[in-house]
Amino acid sequence: MQQLNGAAEAVTARKASDEPPSCSRPHAGRAVARGAATSPLVGEGRGGGAGKLARKSPTGATPTPDPSAQGGGEESAAASNLNSAPKSGGQRVERIPLGIACMLAATILFAGSSALSKWLVATYPIGEMLFMRAATALIGVSLVILPVTGFKVFRTKRLRDHLLRSVSQSCAQTFLVIAFSLMPLASAVAINFSAPLFATVAAFVFLKETVGPVRWGALIVGFMGVLLVTSPGADTLQAGSLFALANAVLFGTVTVGVRRMTATESAETLTMYQMVFLTAFFAAALPFGWVTPTLADWGALAANGLANALGQYLWTRALHLAPTSAVVPFNYFSLVWAIILGLLVWGDVPSATLLVGSAVVVGSGMFLLWHESRGR
Repeated sequence: MQQLNGAAEAVTARKASDEPPSCSRPHAGRAVARGAATSPLVGEGRGGGAGKLARKSPTGATPTPDPSAQGGGEESAAASNLNSAPKSGGQRVERIPLGIACMLAATILFAGSSALSKWLVATYPIGEMLFMRAATALIGVSLVILPVTGFKVFRTKRLRDHLLRSVSQSCAQTFLVIAFSLMPLASAVAINFSAPLFATVAAFVFLKETVGPVRWGALIVGFMGVLLVTSPGADTLQAGSLFALANAVLFGTVTVGVRRMTATESAETLTMYQMVFLTAFFAAALPFGWVTPTLADWGALAANGLANALGQYLWTRALHLAPTSAVVPFNYFSLVWAIILGLLVWGDVPSATLLVGSAVVVGSGMFLLWHESRGR
């Protein structure tokens, strides 16, 4: 929630490129506000927060641009070869199916990273494991992003928002790893799935996104599936469950913060700042515990970081492409991967309620995909 307090700007309009963007490349054809500083980021020709802000439509749906804010500012040379001709009016175009595809890919990577984290934290201190994951991820994304963008990717007028977002995410990741160490992987992941409900409510309140009855219904049904999986009762409110729930609240609200920041920040900028700050935060925990990894565990730690980095990038890209309430529910698929990994690695045989609940969760996500695709 803290990063929302620091985000004072309204959501600006984005120009849609004629060529659909891929999950791994930046957006093309972004609008630049007159008088604003030109962004040097690849595929991002945004103003840096100066100029006039987008005007909300009366229905609270996709914002339409203030005509007086449309200027003739030039886009950066680095982005010019990627930009296609924008549609007239500069109205933001949501690419919901592509955003969902990016989110699904992210869930596979996050599930693998979660399993590695649970396995590693049994041997290594939490601070060390999180630092190694963040540092490896930082190296990985730097090798991919910096050769294309250079250090211009760090140009931003929202440093405070990046810092607050990273503080929130560092706490969320710490809580989740603690939960992994105290309870089965699938149970911790299932509890984390209350996050979309928090995210949707926050998107409705802070971003004025239109959340129709179908989306609300799909989200509520999905959350009921989560309750079926966890079978909450007095005996289940243990420390692990509380840490998992704390992570869910932070993750749900930071999702909305990222959605607001995408108005001026590229996925590359969001990813780089997150990895830099997370590495710095977790490095502060190293004096409290360090165990030198074995050669095999060095590989596991590196794989954990790279999977988390790519998953984070795809997750951020998904929020660029589609509304929070449309893509976040597909985090539910992580539960399927968590069940499979829990069975294969730790022998956690899924119960009937876990399977039925998972079916409800996945079914609600698939229904939302069908509904959103039909709407296009």
